[in-house]
Amino acid sequence: MRWIATCPDDTKEVLAAELVQLGVHAPLLIYRGVTFEAGLETGYRAHLWLRTASRIQRIVAELPARSARELFLAASGVPWPELIVARYPFSVSAILTDGESRALGEEAVKTAVATAVESATGARHDPEAGDPVTLVAHLRAGICTLGLDTAGRALHKRGWRLGGHPAVLKETLAASLLLLAGYDGTEPLLDPMCGSGTIAIEAAYIALNKAPLIHRGKDDFGFEHQAGFDRALWRRVSDQARAAKRAVPLAPIFASDIRQEFVDLARQTALRARVEKHLTFSAVSLQNLSPPAPSGLFIANLPYGERINASSGLYRDVGHALRERFSSWRAALLIPAAAPREALGIKPRRQIELMNGALEVRLLLFDAQP
Repeated sequence: MRWIATCPDDTKEVLAAELVQLGVHAPLLIYRGVTFEAGLETGYRAHLWLRTASRIQRIVAELPARSARELFLAASGVPWPELIVARYPFSVSAILTDGESRALGEEAVKTAVATAVESATGARHDPEAGDPVTLVAHLRAGICTLGLDTAGRALHKRGWRLGGHPAVLKETLAASLLLLAGYDGTEPLLDPMCGSGTIAIEAAYIALNKAPLIHRGKDDFGFEHQAGFDRALWRRVSDQARAAKRAVPLAPIFASDIRQEFVDLARQTALRARVEKHLTFSAVSLQNLSPPAPSGLFIANLPYGERINASSGLYRDVGHALRERFSSWRAALLIPAAAPREALGIKPRRQIELMNGALEVRLLLFDAQP
């Protein structure tokens, strides 16, 4: 089977490395994602284990699409009853990537595909239905690549997020930061500005070898509503993931914040994620924070913008802490592109351009100082 795992374009190398760890051979980088070939078992496993993927699609057809009629006729030849279950409503999403496909028009593409599916299966095309089965029609150069969304809800929605913090980090981005920093759970980790706890929780999942989507409920993945769903295989893959979890992390994880309400929120969120007992929380300012271990990874999503009034004082404090108290620690700092990084007073060994939603950010990586 052919699949596409989507992600921000700046983290697709990380996603490809995850797929290789799952046993996928030669994943191919594309714009905002990775394509790969794998059997159904590996496909199911990817839905549980990929920490940085936004969505997963199974490619079901590549069709000529120079006109709406040509697309309809080609789509009518797809064995839709082997893919779509009549009792579930479905929707069609169109991605038009060049002038030719845009001239054809989004509605014409959706109608051509939807009509073919309805005629073959009797399923109802209803984009307004709650959680419909989704087909993605990607058009380029007269070819329509049809993908069946097998993820359902976006994969960053692990199921444990709580509200209450003004600037949450997506779970998938937090996992990307950790993997880009080379974190594998074997060294102590400290997030001194933990906010709602996302980075520390994702770190705990890595350190425990815990599948990030393991707590999704029954029928929560898109493929569970599609023809060909192998429930026995899915149960076996899920049981294997649960059995792979370690009883305790390989190394301790510490999370702190200057505001007690954020520490309380992070602790409650970690409890929902079922990792609270593996994390050590504290309410303390960076200036009063002592290293909780001789060495490890110091990682932080530095407050910025409206939260700190764009002051360079915080960056001076962080730089001072890294030089004076955490010199034996590696560090990874996520900062906005326009941040006063010179105020840190130390130069990173590597800088990685990323996007935090619509905001341009940089991940700065620092080695431990000799």
